[in-house]
Amino acid sequence: MDASATEAFMRRAIRLSRRGFPMPNPHVGCVLVQGEEVVGEGFHDHAGGPHAEVVALAKAGSRARGATAYVTLEPCNHRGRTGPCTSALIDAGVGRVVVASRDPNPAASGGVEALAEAGIPTQVGLCEDEARLANEAWLTAMERGRPFVVLKAAITLDGFLARHDGTSRWITGERARREAHRLRAEMGAVLVGAGTVLQDDPLLTARIPGVENQPVRVALDFESRLTGKEKMFRSEGGPALLVRPPHGGEFECPLAEGGFDLGALWDLLWRRGIRGILVEGGAHTLRSFAASGLADRLELFVAPVLFGSGLPWIGDRGRPPFASDLGLTLDYSRRLGPDLHLSFRFSHASREHAPVIVRPKK
Repeated sequence: MDASATEAFMRRAIRLSRRGFPMPNPHVGCVLVQGEEVVGEGFHDHAGGPHAEVVALAKAGSRARGATAYVTLEPCNHRGRTGPCTSALIDAGVGRVVVASRDPNPAASGGVEALAEAGIPTQVGLCEDEARLANEAWLTAMERGRPFVVLKAAITLDGFLARHDGTSRWITGERARREAHRLRAEMGAVLVGAGTVLQDDPLLTARIPGVENQPVRVALDFESRLTGKEKMFRSEGGPALLVRPPHGGEFECPLAEGGFDLGALWDLLWRRGIRGILVEGGAHTLRSFAASGLADRLELFVAPVLFGSGLPWIGDRGRPPFASDLGLTLDYSRRLGPDLHLSFRFSHASREHAPVIVRPKK
């Protein structure tokens, strides 16, 4: 089979891998091929569900024997909530395995070696850059040992999150709100400050089709203003964590210079199994995280609305920041109904990190 055909099968696996909401597990796609015919394919839909290789093998049945498996991430070689995919591939009698990228998780790695020991030829690195991009959040988290952090804000054309009284409901349209719910499910966790909880009393769930596991919901409550009776703690959905200073609650975060130590917070969340997190603000929380040097992306939704005055989403009052002020590089922009979605990447290497704290709001 020529190189263009093998790349086409791997790109098909990569497209499959983008589906589902598997956090805190990785996005993985698998395509099984006999000759030039696809006999089975699958993706990892949600944590706790069957892995991509197992789904593809089940669809292929007996036709998996002797087939070539195209897998976007090295097959796992350990037993978690499901068995090792290496064993499934070996037991099915596949003839060859092509892997786009190695698994950086030491608990699950070694799949290529296990397959080779079983006499199954392997190839590593086909379409690796494309596969990594499709699995960016999880791979980055595993390589850095902290959650992948995405900031999200919905703002007016003149840069305001809300009016002075805090009201901001439905600045953006339905498509933008649906994308925000998708981001919650994609990251697997969502974080807000106590002010947002008190103002909006949000559920913080991902209310879109296809979500099997609701995101973990995290509220930062420096001054112990929340009662634990707010909707995010009472409603059905993912676990809800109330973060308070030491001696202030069950989930305690160390302090630094009078605020939460964000580095310590990420360590706490990492130990709770959180690999990605969507920070939804408000303005004070967004400002702190943007300055911390520990944010990876910014997803900004701009509505064709003018407030004239109000609560700026970030930066000095009355002056929205430039992307260069925050060390941001625009990846892409697109229309979502009447709104504009701007997707930025934080350029960590090009800026000096600010103190890693969230100060209490004054």
